[in-house]
Amino acid sequence: MYTGYFTAHMSTALRTARSSSLPATLPATGWGFIALYTLAYIGAWLALLTPIMVTLALRVQELVPDRAATALSGVLSVGALFALFGNPLVGRLSDRTTSRWGMRRPWLIAGALGGTASLWIVATAPSIGGVLLGWCLVQLSFNAVLAPLAALLPDQVPQAQRGTVAGIISITTSLGQSSGTGLTQLVSGSMTAMFLVPGLIGVAAILVLAASLSDRRLSPGQREPIRWGDFLRSFWVNPRRHPAFACIWSGRFFMMLGMALMMAYTPFYLQSQLGVATRDVTDVVFHSTLVQCVVSMIAGLASGRISDVTRRRKPFVIGAAVLYGAGALLIALAHSFPMFYLGMALSGVGLGTYLSVDLAFVTDVLPDKENDAAKDLGVFNIASTLPQIVGPLAASLVLVLSQGSYAAVFAAIAVVGVLAALVVVPVRSAK
Repeated sequence: MYTGYFTAHMSTALRTARSSSLPATLPATGWGFIALYTLAYIGAWLALLTPIMVTLALRVQELVPDRAATALSGVLSVGALFALFGNPLVGRLSDRTTSRWGMRRPWLIAGALGGTASLWIVATAPSIGGVLLGWCLVQLSFNAVLAPLAALLPDQVPQAQRGTVAGIISITTSLGQSSGTGLTQLVSGSMTAMFLVPGLIGVAAILVLAASLSDRRLSPGQREPIRWGDFLRSFWVNPRRHPAFACIWSGRFFMMLGMALMMAYTPFYLQSQLGVATRDVTDVVFHSTLVQCVVSMIAGLASGRISDVTRRRKPFVIGAAVLYGAGALLIALAHSFPMFYLGMALSGVGLGTYLSVDLAFVTDVLPDKENDAAKDLGVFNIASTLPQIVGPLAASLVLVLSQGSYAAVFAAIAVVGVLAALVVVPVRSAK
């Protein structure tokens, strides 16, 4: 679900690249900065995604075992609202920051430290209300990191190197996922450690980048006023005037809805469907996530290259969505670990292929590539963040109708995978 944040990052980067305060040319970026930049991204995903994939579900189950799924749905949905609005808002504030410490550094430091404190709140809160408060602060804090991280691409990297650096950054989500689940496996004896160890490592990486950063500085005279009308309009593109964009937006929404459900409810599925003991959940989630991430990265790199050579995107997007749905169906029907891992691998192939091609696909149908590419990609990113709100609510409904069957949740994921494929079939303006 959070791989779609990369779209928002490119949106912020495109907007910032047009800023008149940027120098006309930038010197070549050294590999030292690129390494620290990559590690900071991995750190941000490590801190933010680990709770979503493993520890938040276990924490909620620890507090309210009799209504864990419903409580988790509420926490994830409300927290996602902070991600939906927090990222673009902090991005705009960052563009207008006139601190003597720079434009991006204050937000990186404040977000990292705030995120650490918020993770501690989630890990130690005595009630679901405390977990909810902490998780909303986690989302807000780490989105205050992700927005300025995105802006560093045009700030620090010249045009000739941006494709290379963006390609490296695009795989940091998968690296953060697999690293986070691995760390929770190592410290699975302590709930607090499962939250704080990935968080502290991630925050350390962010702070190292902030400390070494040669940050841009903006003088008060260069600061543009925030126009809230423009901010609100940035969340909308008319689907009647731009039907191809609307179709691809819908496909991304369904795909990310499936991903949101799979990430959040796999721990509960493992316990109810395959009989995994609570103490072993982190181990199984780690191995299954590792399998999914590895095949996802391989499939993504290969399909992205093939789609460039063939100059065709649509068949890859359709096929990838179907594969993702097939993997989810295999998991829904699984009665053994080999079948479960096979389903995770198949869904990984579909996910990697989809994410590597879908962003290129939508750029072919942007309503105004010359003047509003950043705004339109921001709208496209809503299709990645909105499922974080809708997904838990949809899962709660499926669980009620199926009398608590988590296999039914994965069957629903298979359905939305097929829907993600069907809605892009009418697109004719891009291949």
